[in-house]
Amino acid sequence: MIAGTAGTAAPAAERVVMCLRPYPADGGPLGAREYAGVLALLGGITPAVQALAPDTVLAEVRGALRYFDCDATRLAAVIRVRALALYGVDAAVGVAGNPMLARAAAREARPGQTLVIPGEPAAVRDFLAGKPVTALDGVGPKAARTLCAYGLDSVGRVAAAPPAALRRILGARLGREVHERALGIDRTPVRPGAAARAVAAERLFDLDELDPVRHRRALLSLTEELGAKLRTQEQGRGQVCRALSLTVRCADRTTLTRTRTLAEPTAHSAALTATAYALYAGLGLQRARVRALSLRAEDLTSAERAARQLSLDPEDEKARRLEAVTDRVRARFGPHAIARGTLAA
Repeated sequence: MIAGTAGTAAPAAERVVMCLRPYPADGGPLGAREYAGVLALLGGITPAVQALAPDTVLAEVRGALRYFDCDATRLAAVIRVRALALYGVDAAVGVAGNPMLARAAAREARPGQTLVIPGEPAAVRDFLAGKPVTALDGVGPKAARTLCAYGLDSVGRVAAAPPAALRRILGARLGREVHERALGIDRTPVRPGAAARAVAAERLFDLDELDPVRHRRALLSLTEELGAKLRTQEQGRGQVCRALSLTVRCADRTTLTRTRTLAEPTAHSAALTATAYALYAGLGLQRARVRALSLRAEDLTSAERAARQLSLDPEDEKARRLEAVTDRVRARFGPHAIARGTLAA
């Protein structure tokens, strides 16, 4: 049984992980100042705080529960009240024995609600059983299609499948990890200071936007911004990302998120744009009233350490040279000194 907000004890597990998804009380997008404030607020309660920009925070709170002599629901209520008073944001909170379950609980919780998944295996199985396989960390579109071809289209069915069969279907490492996660096991630690491994940007529409053309134009603007940020990170030496995540915030406050691993690490705006468009198309939005779009470049590494497949396409090389010139112009005259004609129109 999944516990709600009142009178709920913390899960009886070795770890107690809390996941917060802050929401501005006025219904607008979460700003950088508010997000930084929530991080600082949690940092005053526990040192194990991991930022998952642009709108999620993980915290290991087992020690804090002992220190404050309270349960997870009461601690979450205190955090929400302080966040509302100091920064004008409420939060949906998930609590569980590991980061994967805590994030899943936070996604299901409503703003102002704390959802606790007890540590008993039966409660974890009940929570996960009916969810699609894509709810599991590490299961992307390709792995999901493979599993569904074998009739393993839900977490419950994956959990009931023989581990040897999953290893044959997905490979030894991924098969083992997927089976563990279907049972609610996630060995990933909460990594303090992990915000440096991601760069994010967001676009808020003046009015809830229905036009897919405007959605794609906003995505183009976001990838241009992200690409420029990546190429000037680390004192100008540059960084590249291995994955791109798209978050769509709709008018009814529902949030859709999709992530895709790139074919090769890159900071090339054209490659980021193509991936962003593919993520957007994969959501299948039809007449959706979109309030905001955000992109997050994840799993960053130094550009000097990244290998790039050589291209024989002269247009690609021309685009990269033009990109380098554009970066130099913006560095000298400001970020708005030059822009694509599509965005300047």
